[in-house]
This record gives sequence, structure tokens and C-alpha cells, in this order.
Amino acid sequence: MKTPLFLLAFFMSFGLFAQDTYLHCGQLIDTRNGQLLKEMTVVVSNNEIIKVEKGFLKPKSKDDEVIDLKSKTVIPGLIDMHVHMEEESNPNSYVEPFTMNKEDIAFRSTQYAERTLMAGFTTVRDLGGSGVNTALRDAIDKGWVIGPRIYSAGKAIASTGGHADPTNGWMDDIVGDPGPEKGVVNGIEDARKAVRQRYKNGADVIKITATGGVLSVAKSSSNPQFTFEEIQAICTIARDYGMHVAAHAHGDEGMKRAILGGVKTIEHGTMMSEETMDLMVKHGVYLVPTLTAGKEVTANAKIEGYFPAIVVPKALDVGPRILGTFGKAYKKGVKIAFGTDAGVFKHGENGREFAYMEEAGMPAMEVIQSATFTNALVLENEKIGVIEVGAFADIIAVDGNPLEKIDVMTNVVFVMKNGVVYLK
Repeated sequence: MKTPLFLLAFFMSFGLFAQDTYLHCGQLIDTRNGQLLKEMTVVVSNNEIIKVEKGFLKPKSKDDEVIDLKSKTVIPGLIDMHVHMEEESNPNSYVEPFTMNKEDIAFRSTQYAERTLMAGFTTVRDLGGSGVNTALRDAIDKGWVIGPRIYSAGKAIASTGGHADPTNGWMDDIVGDPGPEKGVVNGIEDARKAVRQRYKNGADVIKITATGGVLSVAKSSSNPQFTFEEIQAICTIARDYGMHVAAHAHGDEGMKRAILGGVKTIEHGTMMSEETMDLMVKHGVYLVPTLTAGKEVTANAKIEGYFPAIVVPKALDVGPRILGTFGKAYKKGVKIAFGTDAGVFKHGENGREFAYMEEAGMPAMEVIQSATFTNALVLENEKIGVIEVGAFADIIAVDGNPLEKIDVMTNVVFVMKNGVVYLK
């Protein structure tokens, strides 16, 4: 009888299995140096890589396992810097807050988590939910459910009526006046309190909505929604608590305030000017492009009744712009961190982003590095994003060579996370 995957993950996390695993890799992408290596062996012990050598090594013990990936290209586990694990776009999305309990959302999110892992994404940054996203992180870490390693923002921070104000569009009798505990702030003291509340709730990162957004039930997709002083206060307190700040931003003025205020990443960046691109380069701020989300909202806006009427013109305006802005920003030298906004489209389809990024002018190797080594730098975790001695055994494989045909990244055929094989 086979050991269930969740038990295998539990045992291996505590080093209860002594056997080593030998991965014989036909091709291996060295994401640190941007090189394609041929005929390599990766040796995994428990949840860690202990050897990476040229040639196909023989196991030292009869108990060791050999996995034949000689016809595959092997890559570090992928990292998506922008997902929403609690939700997935559908025509009923705007009704669900009134029909689903947190328990319902939690159980459903486990499906999304498993799909994401099976698509080769062993680490994600969840940029906004209700707090279920943080509980999901903990459940995965404990081996209760299957999914990627999660860096959770908990509930995103907005201003009153802003993109992440959860009561936008509600009737007057129930709209109320949500405050910092619910992630809605007005003024510097509110902003500080909201960050500290996120810390208290167990968040790993802070997400703010620096401008309007597409899918919120509000008129503007691009107006600035925080003052510079509010953003600066958020970033200062976040640093005190060891967290970085990600800023949702479509409009240019909101981006400028966020960059100067101290955020680490700009999400989407749709209407970014060349002046702002230069500002990002100067301050070392990363762009997370979310091109797949742009494609998806444009397509769904053309389906009658899919979105509320107030959302449709925003989707048709913003969606088509993202690809072109990303291409200009990349050529300007803006640092790029791979992120998709999964949840706006189906979880598990995160790999679509690779082809869109290459289409916009980013070479395939750099796209793959952005989803591995670069994102590990942003998260300040040297144990992910690389296949090296001492790194976590987060390893995936695809058929074919993604440097020649990047579409293969949508069809991952092998997944190992923390030394546990989930797909083979």
C-alpha cells in the first residue's frame, strides 16, 4: 500500500525517511547563471538537495530511489508572486461574499492550492484574501493539505472606497464603515495600525491598493488612492516588522507615490510612464506584470453579464494595455518578477504567463529566471528558486526545451516540493 502524499510530506519534513533520491536529468536549467546544463544528477536527501553533479550518478545504497528524467528539462520549482488562493473568477464572484462562509472558502481553496502545485508552482505570494489565505498557508505547512509554500498578505490594505475596500457596491444598510482591522485606512495612524494588525494576524507581506482597480465595484481603475505620507508610513512599519510591501497600481501617479514611499514591487503597472520606469530602475523596485490577468479580464468583459456594468469599461481599457507597458519597462531595464494574478483566471493555468512575457520581448531564459531565482531574491529566501546544494528540493520537469518552445511550461510532468514527489 502506498503512503498517502500528506503523510509522506509529514514524515519527510521531520527527516523520518533515510533514503536518498537520485534525479537523472537530461537537461537542467541553472537559474542563477542562466545556463542549460546537460546530463546532470541531482541528489535529494529528505527535503534538501545534497549534490548536483555532471553525469548520471549511481546510487550509493540499494534503498535509494532513481527517477529517470533523462528525456526532460529540469527546473527549480516555480514561484508566482501574485495569486489569490481564496477565489477564482466566475459570473457569481460578486455574490459569493453573501452566500459563502469562510469555511466554504477554505475548503474550496484547497483545490486551488493543489492545482497550483501540480502546475509546477511550489511557492506563491498570495496578495489578498480574507485571512483564509493565511490559514491555508499554515495547513499546507503542517501537511494537512497539498499545495505550494505560501507567503500570505492576509487582507490587502485600501482606503475608503478603494480597490480593496470589501464593502464597495454594497447597499447602505450593510456597507458600514470598515476600519484598519478590515484593511481600510484613512490617515497615517490608520495606516500604521493596519500593518500591525496584518502582523498580528500572521501575514508575511503587506499588500496595498495604491490606485483604483479593474474588478472592484467602483468607477476608477487608475486614480491614486493613498497619499504619499500614508504609503511611507505603511512601508516604514512593514520594515519594522520584517515585511515588504507590494502595491497594486494601474495609474501612474499612484505608482510614483508607491515607489517613493518604499514599496518593493509594483503589481500590474498598466499606465506606467517612462519617467516612472526610470524611477523604478533608480530605486530597484520590481514590476510584477500579471499579463495573463490582463488577457483574461479583456475576454470576460466581452461576455454579457459576466461582470457588473461598472467593471466592463475598465476591463476593456486596462486589459489590452498591460502587455505593451511590460515590454517597454523590460527594455528600460526595470527589474521583472514573475506574477500572474491567478484567481482572476483559473488556478493551475499560471504557466500561460511565460509565453506572454516572451511575446513582449523578454528572452525565454530571463523569463524562467524571473519565475525562480529573481523571485527568490524578492522573497529573500536563498533556499528556493535554484537547484543547488543546500536548497530546498523544489524541482519540476517539462517535456522538451522551454528555451526553444516556452509553451511547454504549461505542461509540467514532474513536481517535487520539499523532497516529496507529487507528480511523476
